[in-house]
Amino acid sequence: MLYTFLLTLLVIDCAVLVLAVLLQSGKGGGLAASFGGASSAPDALIGIRQAGNLLTTISWWGGGIFLGLSFILQIMSTHTSAPRSVLEKGLGTQPANVAPAPTSAPAVPLEPAPPPMSQKTTAPQGTPATKPPTTAPKR
Repeated sequence: MLYTFLLTLLVIDCAVLVLAVLLQSGKGGGLAASFGGASSAPDALIGIRQAGNLLTTISWWGGGIFLGLSFILQIMSTHTSAPRSVLEKGLGTQPANVAPAPTSAPAVPLEPAPPPMSQKTTAPQGTPATKPPTTAPKR
């Protein structure tokens, strides 16, 4: 709930910050003024300090709040959704509905199985011992 509230504040602050920056008037010619494009006066290179108006103050405070909220939300998001490893669960816990495997018989036989003995099967009288395979007639 706190995370959602802070995220909402961040979105509102972002909208206010964008509006404050876009509504400000230009402060000069930028880089072109440094090379003599607008004015070659020495104060064009250094710039004249103007009194901060309301939009400048809103921009600075909005940027600081944006950075602070972003940092807090990042810390909150990493602590709540940290993935857990399968290996951290431990090996000793078994589900209650699974019966334990019997330990009396080994999983692998210690002796090889005896070879199968050849036994002749006798068919009842009147029937052949082996039946020929049935195949479908060829067309």
